[in-house]
Amino acid sequence: MAERAALPLPDYDHLPIGSLESRVRALTAAEVEEVLAYERAHAHRLPVTELLTARLEQLLSGAEPTSGDPGAVRPEGPGRPNAGSPVSPATSPQPPSPTPHGTPDQRGRPRADRTWR
Repeated sequence: MAERAALPLPDYDHLPIGSLESRVRALTAAEVEEVLAYERAHAHRLPVTELLTARLEQLLSGAEPTSGDPGAVRPEGPGRPNAGSPVSPATSPQPPSPTPHGTPDQRGRPRADRTWR
């Protein structure tokens, strides 16, 4: 098992999961196995072990490591905020008409078998 300084990802212990996901794509199967063994022996974070296991399976199934900068850091944070609904008043449907008398199972006329007192 590798020590932290010998891992193929610099500052591995301080990487957010979002950055780790993009950076493991540049690793070989042997390097992913090394990082996975280190993770299981130390923090054993379930999302990280699942990510590394999935990438290792991809590599063993024939996937190739992608070129990329293993030193690149992707900021961890919220995604792009929604700018609102893509539906405009011109494309929105008409509101449903209200029921004639209260709830959908209670129509405007009383049942014939009821007696009014």
